[in-house]
Amino acid sequence: MRMRKIGTTDIEASVVALGAWAIGGGPWWGESDDHRSIEAIHAAMDAGVNLIDTAPVYGWGRSEEVVGRAIRGRRDQVVLATKCGLWWHDQRGSLFFELEGRSVRRYLRPEAIRQEVEDSLRRLGTDYIDLYQTHWQSPEPDKDPIADTMACLLKLKEEGKIRAIGASNVDVAQIKEYQAKGVLDAIQPRYSMLDRTIEAELLPYCLEERISTLVYSPLEQGLLTGAITMDQTFSAGEYRNNIPWFAQANRRKVLAMLEGWRPLTEKYRCSLAQLVIAWTVAQPGVTFALCGARKPEHSRLNAVGGTLTLDAEDIMTMRRDAEALGEPQ
Repeated sequence: MRMRKIGTTDIEASVVALGAWAIGGGPWWGESDDHRSIEAIHAAMDAGVNLIDTAPVYGWGRSEEVVGRAIRGRRDQVVLATKCGLWWHDQRGSLFFELEGRSVRRYLRPEAIRQEVEDSLRRLGTDYIDLYQTHWQSPEPDKDPIADTMACLLKLKEEGKIRAIGASNVDVAQIKEYQAKGVLDAIQPRYSMLDRTIEAELLPYCLEERISTLVYSPLEQGLLTGAITMDQTFSAGEYRNNIPWFAQANRRKVLAMLEGWRPLTEKYRCSLAQLVIAWTVAQPGVTFALCGARKPEHSRLNAVGGTLTLDAEDIMTMRRDAEALGEPQ
């Protein structure tokens, strides 16, 4: 497993990270088996994955609790990342979405961050968090000042409750607001070979500023694994229905592209998912790829993607094929 440092810190993390969103279960992902999720976390760790990313909102604390149970007795083997800023405890903040009778709001005021970090520490069963990230930025008109948010995070770092500071779902202007107050170590944007929007501005900026990126959805919720067929359907509330690439016409094009990569999977003796993960972490500015898993076999398979080194010409071939798909219809 290849390792890289988070930002300018001395924290070394695996290029393949375990994303624990689906572990929280709920209507977007369907029911989760906590015992199997713990097995998946253990399998990832045993395969060399040490970076685990979760958040309070994933299952209303359930994901963090499951991760906490899984790492008990092995905390020193894990680079633990979680988040703050999606708030459902009262009416403070700007409404973001409603789910299972709860109103989730974007709220990044210091008093809420203080409560959230203590709740996360308790659920995770630890006294420090390696990478603490703001989940979504507060929008207008209730925009919480990033300077105040960052000042709180820096104080938590001074107190030893967190080791590094990150921000998810940010643009360059917002990153600069964080940087005006202190060092931002990492960001977490959406990225896959089917959604390369951040290549235009965000990745080059982070590369220049030595800010790590933990990209989420690199496998497009399983579409880029080749395991999702044209016949597969999804329930009304499932998250995949929100992604245009899952529409029938778009899905057909993606699957045809993946089928054309069979010679590459034979060359590298890997699966399509492993090939895509290896391609993702080879892109300039991409530091870590967050790959979800709720089954141990998926954890083990994903981890292999962090051990592969693709030839430059194969990386370019895959890029050309992805670009040829155009935008989803």
